[in-house]
Formats: sequence, C-alpha cells, structure tokens
Amino acid sequence: MASAVLPSGPQCAAAAAAVAAAAAPPGLRLRLLLLLLSAAALIPTGDGQNLFTKDVTVIEGEVATISCQVNKSDDSVIQLLNPNRQTIYFRDFRPLKDSRFQLLNFSSSELKVSLTNVSISDEGRYFCQLYTDPPQESYTTITVLVPPRNLMIDIQKDTAVEGEEIEVNCTAMASKPATTIRWFKGNKELKGKSEVEEWSDMYTVTSQLMLKVHKEDDGVPVICQVEHPAVTGNLQTQRYLEVQYKPQVHIQMTYPLQGLTREGDALELTCEAIGKPQPVMVTWVRVDDEMPQHAVLSGPNLFINNLNKTDNGTYRCEASNIVGKAHSDYMLYVYDSRAGEEGAIRAVDHAVIGGVVAVVVFAMLCLLIILGRYFARHKGTYFTHEAKGADDAADADTAIINAEGGQNNSEEKKEYFI
Repeated sequence: MASAVLPSGPQCAAAAAAVAAAAAPPGLRLRLLLLLLSAAALIPTGDGQNLFTKDVTVIEGEVATISCQVNKSDDSVIQLLNPNRQTIYFRDFRPLKDSRFQLLNFSSSELKVSLTNVSISDEGRYFCQLYTDPPQESYTTITVLVPPRNLMIDIQKDTAVEGEEIEVNCTAMASKPATTIRWFKGNKELKGKSEVEEWSDMYTVTSQLMLKVHKEDDGVPVICQVEHPAVTGNLQTQRYLEVQYKPQVHIQMTYPLQGLTREGDALELTCEAIGKPQPVMVTWVRVDDEMPQHAVLSGPNLFINNLNKTDNGTYRCEASNIVGKAHSDYMLYVYDSRAGEEGAIRAVDHAVIGGVVAVVVFAMLCLLIILGRYFARHKGTYFTHEAKGADDAADADTAIINAEGGQNNSEEKKEYFI
C-alpha cells in the first residue's frame, strides 16, 4: 500500500497561492505569482547551493552594485528583494517603483543591479532568490559609510600667555562609523581625549587637548585631523596659536668696532628688545652708580664720548611689556690710551725675529746641500817616491847616495781619495 507524503507548511502555502493565482483576476495574478515564489523560497535548502552574492560597502551618495550569481545555471528564475522583502527585480522586470535601481546585467547565471545615490536608509540585507528544486536563497549586506558632516576646532583662549595651559577642542559631527581624531602641533603629534556620542546610528566625536604653550609656539598651527573609511586623503582643520611672552633683551656694541674701549675713545651701545606685545619702553641705567653726565641716551642707544676710567661699571638695558620685564648687562672697562699698542709692537718684533731665523735656517740647509754634492764629486791626488836599491846598501851613506841617485828612476804612484 503506497503512502502519500504530505507537503510541509511552506509547500502548502505555495500550493494555495498557486491555486489562488489561477482563479484571480489578471491584475492580481502577477502579485500572487510573486507571493508564490517568495513563499517557495522559504523552503529550507539542501546541499549543493549554487547561488552566491557578496557584501557591499559604499559611501553615502555613491553607487552600490548588487550581484546575484549562479554557478550552475538551469535557466531558473532569479529575483532580488529589498530588506522589507519587496521584489526589486523579477528576472529583468522591476516591480518596485524606485528608479534608483537600474538593471546592469541579466542572464541565466547573473542578475546585477545598481543602486544610485545611496543613503543611510538603504542599509540592510538584500535577498537573492533562485527558484530551483528546492529553491535557494542568499543575501548580501549593504553597509553605508557616512563621512563627518562638519569638522570644527575651538580654542579656549584666542591669546595665551607663555607657560599657560589652554584647552583645545575638535568636533567631528554625524559620521558612520565613529571618526578617529588625531592632534598635531606643527609636525609633532600630540595625544588628546575623545568622547563618542551616538544618535540614530550616527556618531559625533569630540576630542579635547590640554596644551601648555611657550613663546616658541607663537604662530605654530594646532591641527585636528580625522581618519575615517569614507574619507580619502587628509581631512583636517587648524588654528594658529597666539602666545604672548616677556621681552628678550640683547646689548650690541656698535662702536668701537674692534671692541677695545680706551681712554679718550667713544662708546656706543644698542639695546635690542623683542617680545609680544613689542616693548614700548626701553631704559638704560648704571648699576650701583649714577649715569655719567657726558652719557647721551637716545631711545635704545647709549652713547658715551671721551671715555675715562671713572666710567667703568655695569650698564643695564631694561625692557618690559604687559607680560613681564627683562634686562641685559654690559660690563665696561676703560683701558689706557696706549693699551693694545705695546702688544701690537711685540707681535711685530716676534714676527721679524721669526722671519730672520727662518731665512738663516734655510740658507744653512742650502749650504750643506751644496757642500755635500761638491765633496761627493771632487777627486784629489798626491805623489810618493820610493828609492830603489836603498835596501841593498852596505851602510847609511851608501843608501843615501843610492836614494838620491835613484830619484830619476823612481816609479811614480798615484793614490786617490774621496
């Protein structure tokens, strides 16, 4: 006895929809047919899945491409549904009244659809369905990236004083996912503290930087830079620091040029003061004594004519602004009127003596070389005479007579020396 296999719940629903579609008016027949196919797609799939798709990540406002691919096609029907399971495309027909969806390719092995001007509301799962036996279903997830809407930087104080700690804030509004904020002072990276606020799947990030400023920071930019997958390149904003600092004072001797102050000479000093704000008042004082009566003050310049030893002492230049004051000292010592000349004469004498010694040494070396070469090449001679027969004489007188007589016949010998 044969037994019948009863259809499951989804199969019953599909059968009922098929019967209803056959009896329905033509206007409802297509809708019921789509319902039939959707219900059939809910039937659990077995092994041998042939339908594939990939997740899509897209930046807001750009184009997303959804592709339903079939590995082994048997000309089965392919359709694409949105997250609400509304049919976007049934084969090459688009029932959904959304013109942003456009068909890129349709074949027995692929259904490819583009979605233009993507917004955050388009995120979710999109379903590809293949009506085989049994039906198959696969889904792709569209993720929408939203770059920061606005990037703002705010400094607690527009003008800071050196040594002061100031607060700097940077806000990146309405991004998805949350933005990463980095801080830079010039080319140096600094570390801030960030807080993330979420609202309706969007994120606002605020980063706080506590910065102690110095006079070297005046005019240096503080940069807030964001990193986000929807941002290409550097998205940043910056503010330039304005730092006030007390004056820096330096005394420059403009006369005498050689730097030696002697009796009867003149002295001119210039006080250079730099600060922010720029010092408006520069003053000269003599430390522990009164300024000489013949000293002339003209703004940052101090001029003393006809120096004498009573002018010796420390002269101070003082400058100030709203931040503070600073000074620099110059120690004056007046030398005798002939100071420096004796040293110059001694220097000249030493130079002359050194030159003479060098010439003498050179001349002696040349003489030694010449004499050496002369003796190496010169040859001398001398003569000796030997008396023949002197050795055979019987007595001394005979030997002398023989020697005198034998001089004419003596043999001349030469010896050489080097």
